[in-house]
Amino acid sequence: MSKIPNMYRMILAMVCIAQIHAANAQGKLDEYIREGLASNESIKQQNFVLEKNIYALKEAKSMFLPEVTFSTTYTKADGGRTIDFPTGDLFNGVYATLNRLTGSNAFPQLQNQKILLNPDNFYDAKFRTTLPILNAELIYNKRIKKQQVDLQKAEVLLYKRELVKEIKTAYYNYQKAVYATGIYESSLRLVDEGQRINTKLYENSKVNRTVVLRSQNEVSRINASLISAKKTAESARYYFNFLLNRPLTDSIGSDNITALPVREQLLGNSVSGREELSKLRIAKDINGNLTGLAKSYIVPKLGTFIDLGSQAFDWKFNSNSRYYLFGVSLEWNLFSSGKNNYRVKQAIADREALASQTDYVQQQLLTELKVRQADMQSAIAQYEAAQSQLKTSQTYYGDMLKLYKQGMAIYIELLDAQNQWIDAQLHANIALYDTWIADAAIERANASFTIQ
Repeated sequence: MSKIPNMYRMILAMVCIAQIHAANAQGKLDEYIREGLASNESIKQQNFVLEKNIYALKEAKSMFLPEVTFSTTYTKADGGRTIDFPTGDLFNGVYATLNRLTGSNAFPQLQNQKILLNPDNFYDAKFRTTLPILNAELIYNKRIKKQQVDLQKAEVLLYKRELVKEIKTAYYNYQKAVYATGIYESSLRLVDEGQRINTKLYENSKVNRTVVLRSQNEVSRINASLISAKKTAESARYYFNFLLNRPLTDSIGSDNITALPVREQLLGNSVSGREELSKLRIAKDINGNLTGLAKSYIVPKLGTFIDLGSQAFDWKFNSNSRYYLFGVSLEWNLFSSGKNNYRVKQAIADREALASQTDYVQQQLLTELKVRQADMQSAIAQYEAAQSQLKTSQTYYGDMLKLYKQGMAIYIELLDAQNQWIDAQLHANIALYDTWIADAAIERANASFTIQ
């Protein structure tokens, strides 16, 4: 312990003293955090985006399964190209000879035919089943969709973590304003009583009129400060309820926060849990698959299909019209004027940019954590000084009140002691909640809050 700096020794000592109180001080706030995470509109919007990405992943997986489609065509044609078929020239001579030999007209004379190439009154209806056998693009597409789901999950966690910090900060600001209101209410009763006493003394010619006027001014000043504190608390309540998606005027429960926060991570330097870094790591993986996708042109696409259908004229359907057709398709991109190489180079450039961005963001987040820790140490020092000032001013006010009652001090001296005591209470209240606000900022900076 002797090797730990004085500031850290002080922090660890206060942690040990405050541990029991702080453990019980956050019950109500934890309930509000759970409520906010469940009802906040921004979180709901991000969950909808996540749901969309999950469906996109399912769509990518379904592309590996067979696909069945039904199609039909019907054609009615007249005119256009024809094929001349010399039926008469081929058979009329033979038929004439047969008629002479048989002495009958059993074999009629035929006309040359013109057959229409366009099918007339013809239909073709079929079910086609297709199945990809080898397709690198589909493989990379599925991987990318899965990583996009992970990316959106990190985005949801990022929103939740930021919301937790905002809820805590808003809650502490509200509590700070509420307690300041209580201090001003107590002070108002104090100055009201002082005005009453000074008025009686003035009526009995014990003090001059200046004392009464000064008492009235103090009542007006404290009353104005009380109104301002109430409005501050009201505004803080509105914002807190807005974060929880509740009616703005709903009441807010209070935790009995009387001790400093317990946060061992005040001494830590890790930012590895930040969702910003997780998103960059996932983006790097996506970029790797995008590079693979750009290179997938070198792998041929292989697929198969089978058609089961019927085709005939005049809507006939029988054993002669029914058919099946099975086939295998192969597609291989052999030349594209460098287009695929350019895509690969774009993906590589994106990878380099992501690597540089990751280093910068990591350093930025670490700097933020250090700043938040320094703010916390400053807030603790301010709190300790405020506590010392509070004790001193309270003792000073008590002594001056006794001297004033004994006629050994003038009212200005009592008023000065009274104002010092009121200010000390306000500073102690502000300093206490500032430590908790600084703690929430550290918790956000090192991503130490556990989100279910």
